[in-house]
Amino acid sequence: MKKIEAIIREDKLNDVKQALYKIGIVGMNVIEVRGHGRDGGIELVGRTGTYRIDLLPKIQINIVLSDHNVQRTIDTICESARTGATGDGIIFVYPVEDVIRIRTGERGRDALMYPGDIDEQRK
Repeated sequence: MKKIEAIIREDKLNDVKQALYKIGIVGMNVIEVRGHGRDGGIELVGRTGTYRIDLLPKIQINIVLSDHNVQRTIDTICESARTGATGDGIIFVYPVEDVIRIRTGERGRDALMYPGDIDEQRK
């Protein structure tokens, strides 16, 4: 199992979410975050001069899924989040040792399964 952590532009959240639903990703967490990448933020010019905003609002999407679904999910996020401009975002992939569904006690792949999800669609 893997965890995908994608940090994207706020205005691309609905596009990414819809694209993920289309491929069968039904479980995700979305968090509002602030940060910057290589560019260090943005520089604005106002009446009082220029100033830098270095913590820009972004959206973080967390998804835990089976190993065989990782590349398809990454491709979907990239295609739906890409604008071609600096600040489109970044994706991190982490190994997940175990998953436990609290309600049922299911573990591993069984704890990740949802009716109609990407694994069920592969059958």
